[in-house]
Amino acid sequence: MHINELIEKKKHGQDLSSEEIHFWIKGYLAGEIKDYQVSALLMAIYFQGLNERETYDLTKELIESGDTVDLSSIQGIKVDKHSTGGVGDTTSLVLGPLVAAVGCPFAKMSGRGLGHTGGTLDKLEAIEGLSIDLSVEEFIQQVNEIGIAIAGQTANITPGDKKLYSLRDATQTVDNMSLIASSILSKKIAIGSDALILDVKVGDGAFMKTVKEAEELSQELVKLGHSFNRNVMALITSMDQPLGQAVGNLIEVQEAIRVLQGQGPKDLEELCLNLGSKVLVLAKKFQDQDLAYKALEETIVNGKALEKFNELIKAQGAKTDAEGLLKQELSPLLAEVKAKEDGYISTIHALSIGEAARRLGAGRLTMEDVIDPGAGIYLLKKVGDPVKKGQAIAKIYGKKNPDLDSIIQDIHKAISYSKEAIPEPQLILHEVL
Repeated sequence: MHINELIEKKKHGQDLSSEEIHFWIKGYLAGEIKDYQVSALLMAIYFQGLNERETYDLTKELIESGDTVDLSSIQGIKVDKHSTGGVGDTTSLVLGPLVAAVGCPFAKMSGRGLGHTGGTLDKLEAIEGLSIDLSVEEFIQQVNEIGIAIAGQTANITPGDKKLYSLRDATQTVDNMSLIASSILSKKIAIGSDALILDVKVGDGAFMKTVKEAEELSQELVKLGHSFNRNVMALITSMDQPLGQAVGNLIEVQEAIRVLQGQGPKDLEELCLNLGSKVLVLAKKFQDQDLAYKALEETIVNGKALEKFNELIKAQGAKTDAEGLLKQELSPLLAEVKAKEDGYISTIHALSIGEAARRLGAGRLTMEDVIDPGAGIYLLKKVGDPVKKGQAIAKIYGKKNPDLDSIIQDIHKAISYSKEAIPEPQLILHEVL
């Protein structure tokens, strides 16, 4: 068997056998198959695709390329959540405490954020003293003791995916549905939760730009999850404007706390309650989604969800609690963005806002970039809100920035207005079972 044979087969639209996929991944990780050869194969896959069995085999090889985490000693049905990424996407910090507060173990291992905003780990590390570096034993013990842990992935989870993703990124072969699905699910299955809710974003600030693409990816992910005997479902949700009002790290932690207090943005609360109610049904904690939704709402009203958030951050070393975090100062207020005309906000381009936040220091382009935890953007107005010319619509936080004028102009370009009232945009578009 030779890698050139596999390239030739896939180039002509033929299926790769399980043995050929094993040969390819094993040889690539061992250094016996070179980057340029795998690049050619990836390009053939990009244009010809993988069938359901090939996608399963690739996912299995990526899982087996490194360690797997056995969470069977965690009591109860363990749940996890994955988002395909967006702007202001603070859902894990709200969803985890919500479901844990009704007695469903939330066991999440995350990777680092890369791009226009920080990831969940970067947001947690904005909390002074908090450590995301838990051993597997510590992770399991914490979930058993308080029902929740959010930590970094161990170093050797799916190394095959890490190496393959770097090459896909360099060769412009990232956006193939089967390759995306195998990358996402290999990590989640290797970590070992029983039920998984997928938040597949679509729109301006998302990887998937059309509902059709998001639908295709969701179906691929759900089918693949079922083939590994996992309870999986997906929600397709809009990312045409940032989720919530905060974009950054500490600023998003503070927003998550306000949601858990019942005082946060309604779109972020609605999404977390919907994701939570569906994953509780997947985990067989509730048979009825409406009952699960009401139970989660009750944890906000009675304060149990906020208590669970405090338990989580205390267990991982935080030097303060939710109340202290709300009092913590962000980076200096650099500017307020003022509305340019009377009317209603008609669009807020999520990607442009996220990129502006990154330039302020809230995200990174490379893993070596240093994040400013207190940098970010706070949107005082969302799509559909009425505004008057000269009224503040956003606040910008960060350290002194030579590009500030350019950042302000980019935020202005991201926002448009209408003289007519704009209906509230739909957040949850579809579900895939």
